[in-house]
Amino acid sequence: MKAAFIERYGGPDLLKYGDLPDPEAESGEVVIDVHAASVNAADWKVRAGQYAQATFPLILGRDFSGVISTVGAGVADLKRGDAVFGVCESGQEGAYAEKIAVKAPIVAKKPDSLSHVNAAALALTGLTALSAIEDTLRLKPGETILIQGGAGGVAGFAIQLAKHIGARVITTASAANHDYVRALGADEIIDYKATDFTRVVTDCDAVFDTVGGEVAQRSFLALKPGGRAAFIASGAQAPKPPRDDVTSLRPPVGRARRHLERIVELLQAGAVKPPEIKLYRLSQAADAHRLSESRHFRGKLVFQVR
Repeated sequence: MKAAFIERYGGPDLLKYGDLPDPEAESGEVVIDVHAASVNAADWKVRAGQYAQATFPLILGRDFSGVISTVGAGVADLKRGDAVFGVCESGQEGAYAEKIAVKAPIVAKKPDSLSHVNAAALALTGLTALSAIEDTLRLKPGETILIQGGAGGVAGFAIQLAKHIGARVITTASAANHDYVRALGADEIIDYKATDFTRVVTDCDAVFDTVGGEVAQRSFLALKPGGRAAFIASGAQAPKPPRDDVTSLRPPVGRARRHLERIVELLQAGAVKPPEIKLYRLSQAADAHRLSESRHFRGKLVFQVR
């Protein structure tokens, strides 16, 4: 099979495109012919060596959509020819390839109304946003939430989900992306290049930060007493708040099929829609990583594999 992979840690120029052995389905697994795979910040962090990996060559990529080509022993609820999408289990990479073997319980059937490209774009972003907004922050109707980095894939899904719940949504985005995040449902948009959000945003019930760094630390200032904040760009642990009257949380991102089915449910209800997408081929993986790492894009970057 063709794949995009690295043989050592480093910059995007180390990404190679070539032939690697096809995976085989072990007991409880399925092999999927990948039609699309998306690019996530975690991918270039893995490439740079920020996560421990055991062996090379290492195929990158965590979420995918495709068609099952082989069913392993013990799998009864999926069959060859089923269109599915999903996210690799924690610690596994490998979606930047024409084939991938994964455990059957972590994939879900893809509805015909959802393209493979859109399914791949929504898999990890949707899981992450659902985990943060519904499971971790437990956002309620009538609450106000600040979502940092609104034009990104996870934040864009989170904006729509928060509006579906019935919350008031404030988000940060560059001026060029204001129309985009407004179309997603944002009630108030702050141009982070022109305005210090801490001067204009106060008394939020919740914050969801997808940016990290100094933005994450300053986000605590936007909370009311008793508020809670969730962080996905600050490492494995939530940052320590500078005040003792708020809660800092790091959402777990479980790979359960029920979360993927929840994404489908929200889509079919019209509560969320796929993000803006820029397409690449697997042979262009280095270019996709350069753009992803720059963070100067909106929506999702997706590999059209087949």
